[in-house]
Amino acid sequence: MTASSNPAAPEHLPVFVTAPGGTDVLMVIVAVFLLVAVLAVGLLFLRLHTLPERIAHRGHKLQFEIVAILGLLALFTHVHLFWVAGLLLALIDIPDFGNPLRRIAGSLEKIAGLPPGEGAGRAPDEIGVATLPPEEAREEAVEVPKTLTLARTVKERTHA
Repeated sequence: MTASSNPAAPEHLPVFVTAPGGTDVLMVIVAVFLLVAVLAVGLLFLRLHTLPERIAHRGHKLQFEIVAILGLLALFTHVHLFWVAGLLLALIDIPDFGNPLRRIAGSLEKIAGLPPGEGAGRAPDEIGVATLPPEEAREEAVEVPKTLTLARTVKERTHA
């Protein structure tokens, strides 16, 4: 049995019309194009959505984590104000107040004769006295050189 066309059909059919039982080439091409287009638009959306985070990362900003969290909030809540806030925060330079304070703390540790980084070993209580029990305080007592002790006593006497 041969496939014959309908008598009402024109003699010259367009290329995209397939014979019965044949593969619809146009549908396959449109399906592949649609898949590529959806992936490209999704990739473009995500690249645009991570723009503030990439700007903050490239500029080594201190507020990088805040910008990243604002970007995630904007992605999951669809509130575009979070994205705008993240973009503005990524473009602004916030001054680094931590580095000068670390340098001051390091200098004070050096003046006190403590090894670097061990000045914050114990947290003082409200009055400023160590919160260790007396037996632990005696075990972990720091040896103070006599020259340092003499200098302190002379200084304390001049200020008293």
